[in-house]
Amino acid sequence: MTKKILLACAGGFSTSMLVEKMKEAALSKGLDIVIDACGEGSLENYLPVDIVMLGPQMGHAEDDVKKKVGSSVPVTVIDMMDYGMMDGEKVLNTALKLMGV
Repeated sequence: MTKKILLACAGGFSTSMLVEKMKEAALSKGLDIVIDACGEGSLENYLPVDIVMLGPQMGHAEDDVKKKVGSSVPVTVIDMMDYGMMDGEKVLNTALKLMGV
C-alpha cells in the first residue's frame, strides 16, 4: 500500500528540494511512497496523507495543522539540522518511524 508524506513550509519552495532528496532515499530502499511539498495555505489540497512534516519555520503552526488533518495523522516539525543539511534519508527515516513503517 502506497504511503503519502507531505512536507509543508511557508511557501513550499525550500521543502521541494528536500522532497527530491527523500524520493532518492525512498527509491534506494525500494519503498512505495509518494512525497509532496506544499505551502502553508494549500495543505488541504494534498489531504489525505499518512504524515505531515513541517519545515522548522512552521513549528508555530503545528497545533493548527493537527486540527486540520485529524488525530490519526502524525504531524511533526522537521529537525532544523536535518532540514538545513537537506538530509533526505534522515528525514525519510523519521517519517517512516512515525508512520510505524
